[in-house]
Amino acid sequence: MYAIGVDVGGTSVKAGLVSEDGIVVEQLSRPTPSTSAAKVAETIATAAQALQKRAAELGEDVSAVGIGAAGFIDAGRSTVLFAPNLAWRDEPLRDAVGAIVGLPVVVENDANAMAWGEFRYGAGIGVEDLVCVTIGTGIGGGMVQNGRLTRGAYGIAAEFGHLRVIPDGRRCGCGNRGCWEQYCSARALVREARDLALVTPHAAGRMLELADDEIDNITGEIVTTAGQEGDPGALDCFAQVGGWLGIGLAQVAALLDPARFIIGGGVVAAGELLLGPAREAYEQALTGHGHRPLAEVVPAQLGNAAGLVGAADLTRRG
Repeated sequence: MYAIGVDVGGTSVKAGLVSEDGIVVEQLSRPTPSTSAAKVAETIATAAQALQKRAAELGEDVSAVGIGAAGFIDAGRSTVLFAPNLAWRDEPLRDAVGAIVGLPVVVENDANAMAWGEFRYGAGIGVEDLVCVTIGTGIGGGMVQNGRLTRGAYGIAAEFGHLRVIPDGRRCGCGNRGCWEQYCSARALVREARDLALVTPHAAGRMLELADDEIDNITGEIVTTAGQEGDPGALDCFAQVGGWLGIGLAQVAALLDPARFIIGGGVVAAGELLLGPAREAYEQALTGHGHRPLAEVVPAQLGNAAGLVGAADLTRRG
């Protein structure tokens, strides 16, 4: 029997039919109508209904829908309490989607779902204590301790992206300033590149060339392409963002002491351009470095499917 997994991000809603061994049998994507909570729920439900129909064509039933949502989820896995980058405030997402699809629905934080997916089927296999950090528009986090997903008393644990790394720093969508995700995210990478192009255009020459000499056209993909070509300006941007990643990981390690950090999200497509500086900064910033074991820092293995695979699996495991 299949379960439907849904991963709701700031730009897209990805949904898939997931088998009991974590295989995505069918997958689809829809744009996220991020300014309307009701339309997001409708988009999720419509995607789930399309996958229900596909499962029936394959001669299979669907047991439940698991939703990985980018926001704070209540302890009952039903309501999105707050989403910095979406129009969700105390949104009863489980009931809204369940009323349309007619199936049991479980709502979980998207990074928690990713962490569970990687723990069960990806880069976390064989590790009982791990932390996932997903780097996209912002930073999400999830953790597994003693083989169990850790959610906290109110369901809002592991919101690492909102650790404040610089008092009175850049304004964040959560309402505070100086949050980690303002310095280590896809947005932060693009900001670094555009700032470099504005202040020192010759140092950003290759990125500007790829952007048709328009600073506002510089994207994360352009920075990655230039970095893979060895462009010094792009490499410096990755060094800045990767450095902030490592500093944040050291703070998380001081509190949780995981055996492995799994790094996911779109920025990780850059591979060692990001992870190399991150490992170096992590080792230097870690409390008692040189006198304690270092957690591994590895890329996620399930790619964009991690969140929906984890969300689907959580419907079976509670």
